[in-house]
Amino acid sequence: MIESRSPQRPDDVVVTAPDMGRDEVAAAVRTARQAALAWTNVPAPARARALEGVAGAIEAAAAELSDLMVREVGKPLDEARAEMVRTVAIWRYYAQQGLDPDGATYPSADGRSLLMHRRRPHGVAGLITPWNFPAAIPSWKSAPALACGNAAVLKPAPEATAMALRLAGCAAPHLPEGLLQVVTGEAGTGQALVGLADVVSFTGSVAAGRAVARAATEQGVPVQAEMGGQNASIVLPDADLEQAAAVVAGAAMGYAGQKCTATSRAVVVGDPAPFTEALVAAVEALPVGDPAEPANVSGPVITAEARSVVLGAVQEARSRGGRVLAGGAPAEPGWTVLPTLVDGLDPGDRLAQEEVFGPLCVVLPAQDADGAVSIANGVRYGLVTSIFTSDLDRALELMGRVDTGMVKVNAPTSGVDFYAPFGGEKASSLGPREQGKAARHFYTWTQTITLAPSGRGDRPPSAGGTSPRG
Repeated sequence: MIESRSPQRPDDVVVTAPDMGRDEVAAAVRTARQAALAWTNVPAPARARALEGVAGAIEAAAAELSDLMVREVGKPLDEARAEMVRTVAIWRYYAQQGLDPDGATYPSADGRSLLMHRRRPHGVAGLITPWNFPAAIPSWKSAPALACGNAAVLKPAPEATAMALRLAGCAAPHLPEGLLQVVTGEAGTGQALVGLADVVSFTGSVAAGRAVARAATEQGVPVQAEMGGQNASIVLPDADLEQAAAVVAGAAMGYAGQKCTATSRAVVVGDPAPFTEALVAAVEALPVGDPAEPANVSGPVITAEARSVVLGAVQEARSRGGRVLAGGAPAEPGWTVLPTLVDGLDPGDRLAQEEVFGPLCVVLPAQDADGAVSIANGVRYGLVTSIFTSDLDRALELMGRVDTGMVKVNAPTSGVDFYAPFGGEKASSLGPREQGKAARHFYTWTQTITLAPSGRGDRPPSAGGTSPRG
């Protein structure tokens, strides 16, 4: 069995569930594949109505699900509520996307046949999701998979088991039996699912994502893997420093920095002192504590091990000559760590290179914009970069020089729009983009069709030059 515990109250066991083995996963996939055979032939408008029903059920349970999210993964209440609003919108968006054109026609070589392509579902989508967005990420994977005619088998992170089961419970009355399955367990459960699915979508760590991609590729299964980030916010001297500091503080420390899009590095061009001073003040002003209190924006990290990693990183920063400008200590409740700012490190230091996945941000000076871009690009990740400036020309120039999948100007690195492509470069992503119109291309394959005349009653085309209408 596995347990999911509340990070703010570690003695609170939210749910226990089986650690499923290969046989149990195989049974779930068989059930899903049987359901997919019928679902594929359900007309798209009917599939859209079913997904609309799922959206309505989740919306009706949003308050309960928000509270469960706070309890199970420690997400601050306001963020949990916002995630539920977004989750409902995701299901509604993909319900309508299922009515988009499913192919195109082309001129045929003989001028008489019909040459076209159509998009077909793969079958069973194996979806492996993390704990930090326990409603949105399972939804932005399963909703497009279902809209395109696939079945879905979801393997959530153990720490988000209760949320996954509750979401599936909301969906069940509106979908054919067995079409959306949840398999629970540790890494072995996910490995079994990768070996059995027809298409695989993963979000998690770099090491696990690469292992998933290798396993799926070896068996010829389409795969996408969204992994880590070590995201930079470049602050130019002409930026509104107070505003930039407030935005960076929220992007770095909101939800205890537990987002792949969180700001991990603040790269300050010119004299770093004025911005650093403003950033320290903004971070220290952030309300920290029980995530069930609406005012709090940062609370516990997900596990005791995660807290040890963050506190160990703080000790490493000190040993490398870094200065802890704010935070750096454990707090209450549960596994909370105070939002932490560090400076005095080299851009090549491990803490400036590798994702900690906690409330820790490194401030790095740069002599000029060229140096800032070099620092921002000088990591193995390539997810998102923010640029803070009041100069539009400079913003446009720098946007074209950063090597991340997403670029934002005067906006936080954190936060994505579910109707736009999402993904990174380098070690941050493998395979096609997620979300938006890109999702249909991933969850379907292309079948090219030639439909030629039967030959009965065939006659050569007229040579009289009449119009096609004639």
